[in-house]
Amino acid sequence: MPWQPNLYMITAMDRTFLLIGAVLGFLGVALGAFAAHALKSRLSAEMLAVFETGVRYQMYHAFAVLIVAAAIGHIGNARLLVIAGWFFFAGILLFSGSLYALALTSVRILGAITPVGGLLFLIGWACLAVFAVIR
Repeated sequence: MPWQPNLYMITAMDRTFLLIGAVLGFLGVALGAFAAHALKSRLSAEMLAVFETGVRYQMYHAFAVLIVAAAIGHIGNARLLVIAGWFFFAGILLFSGSLYALALTSVRILGAITPVGGLLFLIGWACLAVFAVIR
């Protein structure tokens, strides 16, 4: 018999990542619209591009968090999946958050935080890859 989802067996962890991914996606769309309409005339082209990079990576990784939620819902509360989800979330906070702050304030030192967020993204993706290999 093929696998069939049980819609009533949602765990706390996949619900958590579903909520986080949905909120991050919502905020990504809102921030993108804010940049396109309210910031376009207020920021330099360079700083607008920085802000838009933050939005783009937030959206990519909001989808990654949703993938984690779906995988946990399908497979179960696997440690590497949970770790990947938290790394994606933390990566968004540091990577995208530092780019938003940099674009809005022009405080260049904030750009030093961005690579740490990028590293967290990479760790999240590595956790998914390792999980796929060992599963």
